[in-house]
Amino acid sequence: MYIHERLFDLKRPVKRWIMLGADALMLPVALWAAFALSLSTPTPEVLPAYAWLFVVIPLCALPIFAVFGLYRVVVRYMGPEAVMAVLKGVTVAALLFAVVATLGRLDGVPHATFLIFWLVALLMVGGSRFIVRAWFQSVAKRKEDKKPVAIYGAGPDGIQLASSLDSGLEYQPVAFVDDNPAKQGTVISGLPVESPQQLPGLIKRHKVMHVLLAMPRLSRARRREIVGRLEPLRAHILTVPNPNDLLSKRARLDQVREVEIEDLLGRDSVVPRVDLLATCITGKAVMVTGAGGSIGSELCRQILRLRPQRLVLLERSEYALYNIERELRSQIAGFSDWVELQAVLGDVADGVRMEALMRGFGVDTVYHAAAYKHVPMVEGNSVEGVRNNVFGTLNLASAAAQVGVRHFVLISTDKAVRPSNVMGATKRLAELILQALARQPDIRTRFSMVRFGNVLDSSGSVVPLFREQIKQGGPVTVTHPEVTRYFMTISEAASLVIQAGSMAEGGEVFVLDMGEPVRVLDLAKRLIRLSGFEERTQENPQGDIEIRFIGLRPGEKLYEELLLGRKVMGTEHPMIMRAQEAYLPWSALCELLQTLRDACDRFDGRRVRSALAAAVEGYEVIRPVEGLLVWDWVQHTGSETPAERVAEVAAEFAATENETAAERFCVGIDFSTDYAERYRDVRA
Repeated sequence: MYIHERLFDLKRPVKRWIMLGADALMLPVALWAAFALSLSTPTPEVLPAYAWLFVVIPLCALPIFAVFGLYRVVVRYMGPEAVMAVLKGVTVAALLFAVVATLGRLDGVPHATFLIFWLVALLMVGGSRFIVRAWFQSVAKRKEDKKPVAIYGAGPDGIQLASSLDSGLEYQPVAFVDDNPAKQGTVISGLPVESPQQLPGLIKRHKVMHVLLAMPRLSRARRREIVGRLEPLRAHILTVPNPNDLLSKRARLDQVREVEIEDLLGRDSVVPRVDLLATCITGKAVMVTGAGGSIGSELCRQILRLRPQRLVLLERSEYALYNIERELRSQIAGFSDWVELQAVLGDVADGVRMEALMRGFGVDTVYHAAAYKHVPMVEGNSVEGVRNNVFGTLNLASAAAQVGVRHFVLISTDKAVRPSNVMGATKRLAELILQALARQPDIRTRFSMVRFGNVLDSSGSVVPLFREQIKQGGPVTVTHPEVTRYFMTISEAASLVIQAGSMAEGGEVFVLDMGEPVRVLDLAKRLIRLSGFEERTQENPQGDIEIRFIGLRPGEKLYEELLLGRKVMGTEHPMIMRAQEAYLPWSALCELLQTLRDACDRFDGRRVRSALAAAVEGYEVIRPVEGLLVWDWVQHTGSETPAERVAEVAAEFAATENETAAERFCVGIDFSTDYAERYRDVRA
C-alpha cells in the first residue's frame, strides 16, 4: 500500500495527534529562528537563559490553536476558514510571547523577535498544512479514473464547483472558460482562465470529455446562447443544478446533471403575479388530484410555498403518493404548524368518496391533474381511458358542485383540439363536461380548464427516453421527421395553471402561450451533440448515435394545436389566453354520456370510439381496435415482418371498417416504406 493510501485510511483522532505533534516541533523552531534573525547569529548567547520559553510557548500555544479549531480542519479540504484559524492562533501565540517577555522582564529579547516569531510561525504552521493539502490534491489528480473537465464560468459558483470537484473522485478541472475579458489569462484557484474561442483547443489538448456550465443564475436566454455556442464541440455538456434546487437543498452545487432542456427551447418565463398565485390558495383548503404525477407533484410543491391552510394529496398509486408526501413533509419540516398535509389514497371515479373527502376537509379549490395521458396506451385501453378521464372528471366535478367548492381547475392538453386519438377525445369531453356544468344556473363552483402542450422531462415524454437511448448507445427513435410539439417546463406550466385558475369566472378554457413549436427530430439531434456524440448518417457512417424513424404511433398526429377556433382573447397575464369555443348543452351532453357509459359497461371499444366521435368535434374513428392488434403484432415480430402480410391483415379489417383507416394505419407502421402502396396491390 502506498504512503498516501495509508494516510488516507488513518482514523481522524490519529491525524489530529499527528498535526498536534508537528506543531509542537515547529513552534520551538520558529522561536529559535526569531532569536537568530533578530540577533543576527544562529547561536544567540541569550538562548540558554531563555530555554524555558521553548517549553512554555508551545504548551500555551497548542491549546490556543485547538480553541480556534485548527485541529478540527480536514487538511485535504482546507479553505478560507482554515487560513483565518491559523492567522488567529499564531497571532494570539505571538502576543502571548510578548506578554510573557514583558511580564518576565526579559530585557535580552529584542522587540523585533516578536514580529519575526509571528511571521515564521505563520509560515511554518500554515504553510505545512497547505503543503500537505497540495500533496493530497496532486495525488488525487494523478488518479487515472478522474475525467478532465473544463468549467464554463469563473464566478463564485464556478470556483466553488472547482473546489468541490478537486476533492472528489470523478472529475478533474483543468481550466475555467469565461466570457469576461478581464478574467481571461488569469489564474483562479490554481486553474487558468481561457476565452470561449480557445475551448476547442483546450478540449483537444487536455482530452476534455465534459464541459460543466457553472452559471445557474443566468437568464434562460443567455444560457441558451452559450449552450448553442458549445453545441458543435465534441464534448458532453453538463450543468450545475438550478437555483431553486440549490435553495431548497434538493441538490448540491457539485451534483452536475444533463443540460436542462429548457436551455434549448422556449423563452425566459414571465415573473408570476403574486396576487394571482395567492387568490385560490393562501389560507385555503386545496386538493390536488393525481398528486404523484409530473404536473400534480409540481403543483403541490408550488401550492405548499403559497401557505394554504390545508393541502390534500389525492393519488391512486400508493408508491407515487408515498414519494410526494415524503418530499413535501421534508419541505415543511419545522413549519408544519402553518399547513396541514393530508395524503389520501383514492380514485376520482368514486364520486361518493370524492364528495365525502371534499366535505370532510372543507376543500375550497381543486386542481384536477389525474388522468391517463399516454396516447398509445390509452388508444389500446379505450374503456379504461374513458372511465378515468371522462367519468372520473364528471364524478369529481359533480361532487365539487354538490359540496360548493369555490374553484375547480382541470389540467387539459393540446391533444384535446381536433383529437386523432382516444386520449385527446377523452380530455376534450372532460372540458365539455365542465363547460356544461359551469352554465347550470344552480352551480356556484367556478369551473375552468387550462390547456397546454407537452411538459419537459415529464413521465412518458420524449426527453427522458432520448437520454436513456443515448446513454445506451442508441439508436434514438423518432416517430417521423416532421413531427412537431409544443414544449414548456413543468414548473412554468404549474405556475401558469395556478394563475389562470385565479382569473376564472366560470366555464373558461384558458390556453397557455407555449412559444414556437419544436421539431422533435431537431431536439433529438441537439441532445446527441450535447452528449458529446455525433449523429451516424449515410454521409457520416463513423458517427456514434443513429436516429431511427419508427413511424407514427397509434393516434399520433404530426402537428398539435392549442385552439379549436380563431376566437381567442388576451387576459391580464401575457402568457395566458382565454379561448371562446363551442360547447354542448347539459341535456345533450347527458345523452351522449349515457351512450358512452353503456359502451364502457359492455367493454365495447368500437362503440366507445363511436360515442366519442359523436360528442367531440374533429375526432374520427381512424384507427379501429383491429388496427391496434396489428400494430402490436408488428412491434413484437420486428422489422422483418413481411409487408404483404401486414397489408393482408389491414385489408381484412378494412373490409368491414374504413379503407382510409387501413391506409393511414399502414403508413403509420413505417413511413419510410410505402405500405399503403403494397396494401392497394394486395386489395386489387
